Amino acid sequence: MAEKTIMLCCAAGMSTSLLVSKMQKAAESDGVDAEIFATAAADADAKLEEKHPDVLMLGPQVRYLEGQFKEKLTIPVEVINMQDYGMMNGEKVLREALSLIK
Repeated sequence: MAEKTIMLCCAAGMSTSLLVSKMQKAAESDGVDAEIFATAAADADAKLEEKHPDVLMLGPQVRYLEGQFKEKLTIPVEVINMQDYGMMNGEKVLREALSLIK
């Protein structure tokens, strides 16, 4: 089992899957043991229950969900920086996610 589990959530889970692969490449080159996965907003609750991630990163298009996730979760919840998301900057999003994990 990975040392850190990072969950990304977007409207359909499609756009974040490209970001996941870039984050995994960055994690490998930095020697970070992390499980990184993406899911659609509709499946988020089931994935949270199943995987127990250390941090939840939301795609900018589902930022409206931030408040309700923060209310019910005890893990950090953050909206991915729109520029990093648009540029698919996996390294920067990975660093942000890791900085949120205590």
